[in-house]
Amino acid sequence: MRCALILRPLLAAFLVAIWCVPARGAGEAAPATMVVEALHEALLSVMREADSLGFEGRFEKLEDPIDRAFDHERMIRVASGPFWRKATDEEKRDLLSAFRLLSVSTYAARFKSYKGQRFEILETRPGPQETALVSTRIVSPEGDPVEIVYVMKESDGQWRVADVLLENSISELAVRRSEYRSILKRSGVSGLIATLNEKSEDLREDAN
Repeated sequence: MRCALILRPLLAAFLVAIWCVPARGAGEAAPATMVVEALHEALLSVMREADSLGFEGRFEKLEDPIDRAFDHERMIRVASGPFWRKATDEEKRDLLSAFRLLSVSTYAARFKSYKGQRFEILETRPGPQETALVSTRIVSPEGDPVEIVYVMKESDGQWRVADVLLENSISELAVRRSEYRSILKRSGVSGLIATLNEKSEDLREDAN
């Protein structure tokens, strides 16, 4: 509860930032739901083969589905804020690459076993500033369901995930934004790139 209370101001600030990033009209919500369904299918496929695939195999199988589902450029742009705008083209390219690497590595590390879990899509509803909110949950025979809301943004005719809300209130990207800004103020863009790459390597090593 204390964690949620601390994170609410971060979430509010993040939502203002991400919802104010220009995008085309929201249109129909069905394509947004289809993006999440495709992601869930890829995750389940990897979970069922997790042991035989190992970390490297899971990483390779998840790269394309995660690239299609997540708007990594929008996410890192929001997370780094004014530092992104001041960065050189090379720094932006390297920061985006490091952020994407960590995203795929995190999913490859998290979804490492299958014990009868299933994903359920509960509803898709319009959100503020032409977003679509896809409410889902992970149901496991061994524990309580975990609720996840995907914040979807449409750009150039493609719906993609712009954030993930855990327990309907904790924004993963808001947490990263707070963490990243601290690193950026201390070590600059190069420092954040190094930190993200180190985290990806730690996930890889811990899984092997």
